[in-house]
Amino acid sequence: MRRKILVPLVTILVVAFGGLGLTLATGSSPELGLDLQGGVSVVLAPTGEASGEQLDQALAIIRDRVDALGVAEPDITRQGDNIVVQLPGAKNRDRALALVGQTAELRFRPVLSRQQVDPDALAEAREAAEERVGEGTEDPAAEDGTTTTTAADTSTSSEGAGLVEGESAAAPAQEETTTTTAPAQEGDQGEEAPAGEGGQAPGVPELTPRDRDEADAEVTLPGKDGQTVYTLGPALATGRIVSTARAEVQTGQWLVALEMRKGEDGIDKFNEIAAQCYYQDPVCPQGELAIVLDSVVQSAPGIREPSFARDQISITGAFTESEAKDLALVLRYGSLPVELERQTVETVSATLGEDSLRAGIVAGIAGLVIVAAYMILYYRALGIVVIFGFAVWGALMYSVVSWLGETQGLALTLAGVTGMIMSIGVTADSYIVFFERLKDDVRAGRTLRSTTERSFKRAFRTILAANVTSFIGAGVLWWLTVGSVRGFALFLGLSTVLGVIVTWFYTRPVVIWLSRHRVFTDMPVLGVARGLAARPDARERRVAAAGGTGR
Repeated sequence: MRRKILVPLVTILVVAFGGLGLTLATGSSPELGLDLQGGVSVVLAPTGEASGEQLDQALAIIRDRVDALGVAEPDITRQGDNIVVQLPGAKNRDRALALVGQTAELRFRPVLSRQQVDPDALAEAREAAEERVGEGTEDPAAEDGTTTTTAADTSTSSEGAGLVEGESAAAPAQEETTTTTAPAQEGDQGEEAPAGEGGQAPGVPELTPRDRDEADAEVTLPGKDGQTVYTLGPALATGRIVSTARAEVQTGQWLVALEMRKGEDGIDKFNEIAAQCYYQDPVCPQGELAIVLDSVVQSAPGIREPSFARDQISITGAFTESEAKDLALVLRYGSLPVELERQTVETVSATLGEDSLRAGIVAGIAGLVIVAAYMILYYRALGIVVIFGFAVWGALMYSVVSWLGETQGLALTLAGVTGMIMSIGVTADSYIVFFERLKDDVRAGRTLRSTTERSFKRAFRTILAANVTSFIGAGVLWWLTVGSVRGFALFLGLSTVLGVIVTWFYTRPVVIWLSRHRVFTDMPVLGVARGLAARPDARERRVAAAGGTGR
């Protein structure tokens, strides 16, 4: 029996306080939302009609931009046809708005040169380019004479196909490579950079920031594979020439099948570009056409035919299924059919966020103190059990919220704090239900030691039913709502679940264990017997002494 009591108690204490210690030791803490640490909130709305799939694609593009900003725990959601972007902790407001508010456009650019670089160095160069967004400096011209590495074809095209992906994310450059130099321009001062081992360049060219990625300018952009830098000419067309795209399997290989629109703004325009690339016109000297979305080269296939039928175009290469589907999605919806415009822009200062956080913490502490005082006054020593129970619950909550923030991007908002404060009452109800059941059994003449476990089993059914009802309500709110209401529901539900766990693994074994000690039950002032009720025989003696019947 002793083992049955102590095992769950020790388990919950180790998990709660061990997790809290580990969280603090690693420097982890809950990620704060916009209303608690300040930042920028933007509501974007389409200027025309847009399908749900198109809005989802726009949301994904915006999320990629925000990730490049390095904003911790952004909240990007759809509310009807609007896209709401909340950027907590965004220090450069103008820079954030420049990236978020810019409508994505798919562009077809000729490849002037490509260069293999170290992935880590490219990541640093991309970060440096993002830092230059919104600074207003002129975009430096791409250096001519850049050493490039052209990969061998990774596959052969099927019938009707004429675009071959020279280097997909899944197919690194082949060992058979050639070093080429872009045509020199008048006034060119750059020198050819020596190629490193295996075609690797020793440095990374300065990348073009997103806000200076102009359609009619020569740009230097990173590839999606994370190890290629492209120097690209002015855009020859946008994604509007594409009618549709889909991922298919032919002869056991994944490819992307393209269908162009009819007329001058579709297949005619594409065939004009194809001829320039096929014959390696000065406009397209490498014979490769880069597909660029949001300042990242998604693919750069080589053109293998001078002209195509509008529905007989495919991009082949060493694609995986996911890569082929992603590229098809980019081609299908990269150029949004509607533009997004800002409806509202709200800036929350860090000071206001700190005030909100401070107010939430004060409210939570005040609630805990009031509940603890009431429980001690009414239930005596059992109230102390409640206080330690809240400590266990708080340790679990802090650890879980910090872990979810680190791994799942969960941000603690003011609405979430409100949900946790409300759960204090729900958790206190669990103790009250148990203690009241215990009180009834003691009044019926049973000893505290003999009735504690029995009382808990009967009370736990009521506790579980009440908490399940609260959890269902939180779940419905989370499912049907968005924004701050969803945050409230999430933290209320999480707090409720942790409250039930603490009730079973902490409250039950602690009260059963303490009920076997006379100090706990009979000590002056705080004795549990004083807090529950006197035994019937003692009550009857008092009534008789008073000369009454007790009715």
